[in-house]
Amino acid sequence: MRATVLGAGSWGTALASLLAGKGYTVTSWDKDAAVLDDIARNHRNERYLPGLQLPPTLHASAEVAKALEGAELVVLAVPSHAVRPVVIEAKRHVHAGTPIVCVAKGIELDTLMTMTEVIEDVLPVPLHPYLAVLSGPSFAKEVAKGLPTAVTVAARWERIAKQVQDAFHTKTFRPYTSGDVVGCEIGGCVKNVVAIAAGISDGMGFGANAMAALVTRGLAEITRLAVRKGANPLTLSGLAGLGDLVLTCSSDLSRNRTVGRGLAEGKTADAIQRELGQVAEGVRNARSARELAKRLGVEMPITEAIYRVLYEGLAPREAVTALMMRETKPEL
Repeated sequence: MRATVLGAGSWGTALASLLAGKGYTVTSWDKDAAVLDDIARNHRNERYLPGLQLPPTLHASAEVAKALEGAELVVLAVPSHAVRPVVIEAKRHVHAGTPIVCVAKGIELDTLMTMTEVIEDVLPVPLHPYLAVLSGPSFAKEVAKGLPTAVTVAARWERIAKQVQDAFHTKTFRPYTSGDVVGCEIGGCVKNVVAIAAGISDGMGFGANAMAALVTRGLAEITRLAVRKGANPLTLSGLAGLGDLVLTCSSDLSRNRTVGRGLAEGKTADAIQRELGQVAEGVRNARSARELAKRLGVEMPITEAIYRVLYEGLAPREAVTALMMRETKPEL
């Protein structure tokens, strides 16, 4: 199989390495020429996955047309804000019948579209049935190291979900299939916002009780938004919902949790992301998820609090107090 991965950040490179490790011919594309040169010459990506050797069947190209030539599988692994321009650039080189797997997690701010809605907005209609989403509890570094991981592949067409599942399945990477695309997308997007809250909680020393409450109530508001968008609520109790949320809220490998810890220390989000050197999607997602919730009339107090911390200068401790002092109500 020939596969193309658009985006050579940590997650794109990890998935490209996984596919190449199965013996597929894989080409990575990115805007960063230095990263591509490192992959092509040294079979490494020291910028995003330092110290890890990449398979020799992983190639790199700075030209979208060349990267997509003959592709039988396309993986879209750019940050959410780059999905539209990259798909616009790539659409003339992708043919009907080729599965397109989106692993970007976000909601487009200007349109409040999910990533598959953005892709469908750009691509011709005959390509729409071949879209899939891959989401779930999966840090790039652990996938690249071959540590056991389970994820969800969602597609509206079951045949495509199964085709993508088979393409990615290895002895250490186990995809499950789903028909709930929007549930997987909302789960993967909003968990990043809750993870910022989790980082703030940990950074302020609030303990295990607070963390458990954040994960539980965070899942409740993620589910409310997803269901309002047409999702199956059971999806949010699975890998692309609860699984991804627990991972992102609890591990020091989480960029979004790291943002929250930095906010608790009094740093700005911009300064924290400069230190990280990578995109923390929860910073953008806090804004777009809040706007989508307002449009759909969904109550999301944790998301609202993180938005106010990031964009209105609300002190993290005051945000916690505001959450705790909300009007009391039944849990369900």
